[in-house]
Amino acid sequence: MATVIVQEIIDQFDLEMISGDSGIDREIVTSDISRPGLEMAGFFTYYPAERVQLLGKTELSFFNSLPDSERNARMDRLCTLETPCIIITRNLDIPEELISAANEAGIPVLRSKSKTTHLSSRVTNYLEARLAPMTSVHGVLVDIYGIGVLLTGASGVGKSETALELVKRGHRLVADDSVEIRQTGDNDLVGNAPDLIRHLLEIRGLGIINVMTLFGAGAIRNYKKISITMELELWNEQKMYDRLGLEEDKIDFIDTTLPRLTIPVRPGRNLSVIVEVAAMNFRLKRMGINTAKQFNERLNDAIKNHE
Repeated sequence: MATVIVQEIIDQFDLEMISGDSGIDREIVTSDISRPGLEMAGFFTYYPAERVQLLGKTELSFFNSLPDSERNARMDRLCTLETPCIIITRNLDIPEELISAANEAGIPVLRSKSKTTHLSSRVTNYLEARLAPMTSVHGVLVDIYGIGVLLTGASGVGKSETALELVKRGHRLVADDSVEIRQTGDNDLVGNAPDLIRHLLEIRGLGIINVMTLFGAGAIRNYKKISITMELELWNEQKMYDRLGLEEDKIDFIDTTLPRLTIPVRPGRNLSVIVEVAAMNFRLKRMGINTAKQFNERLNDAIKNHE
């Protein structure tokens, strides 16, 4: 399971460390943020202690109105062994009771200049991206006319060579050889390259090339939403391939289903053009224009007219 440590949050959002620096290696395991307003009032029955705790003007104003006899008890219950960190927004003054309770539990207390709602949104988006379910597949991811196309197939079938030709035709490379796929939404898969091989392309007989260096920054993307997969396979004379485009194959990644095309490979076929046209045709289908279905309807009408 993916995790994020508190130190990453500090660096990413330029947070000020107030106390509890011994806990900067605490793990954050959920993207949900808690604003413990009810807890400030003493209701801890459903306290989500495992979340990042965000205290803003509302929470601290209420806390400061509490009698001294209750303030220490509230903060002691707020600072549990499961709590990764507590962030104070708007550069507000931090209650001594919070610092004392956090130090005892080893919880980092951080402070930000940002408004509470704004910081909550930014931290949530960051954690959702970092903690999203992830898998890695062998393939090539290319951005073709805004469509994220994942090319898969056996090693040596021609995926990288096809990607190189697509880059020369003005499209953009996202990842070659290994594609990290994260599910960022209910039906959204985003792919990127591992840091080690970002912007690199391997061509057998030529070696490793840097696409950004050769073709410029416009030839690459760091990440792209995947819309369709295309399986490249060596031509099998015994296999019947779809000739009309009426069949719709699917493939599952994590909890998301994507359409999949199978493209046979043999000498003389221009794979880059075929993949490019397939991406354009997929885009037309999303706009409601399905040429295969239209042709099939015209064919059925022609048969009926001749009966």
